[in-house]
Amino acid sequence: KVSASNGNWIFLPAAGYRDGSSSSGVGSYGGYWSSQVYSSYVYYAWRVYFGSGYRGPDGYHYRYDGFSVRPVCP
Repeated sequence: KVSASNGNWIFLPAAGYRDGSSSSGVGSYGGYWSSQVYSSYVYYAWRVYFGSGYRGPDGYHYRYDGFSVRPVCP
């Protein structure tokens, strides 16, 4: 459960990630794509990450990496 300062919240499951045809970290950690492409290199995008004892922005990764996407209605 991720809460905002205004009291709103969303649930982000610890979905792990995909590496080719295999999954890793399911139930232990999660990585979610942001909508922001890395400005210096369009093959990368920004990601947020959470796991045991850590949460927050996690830098940029190749856009073909298998992280989750959180759809948002405008």
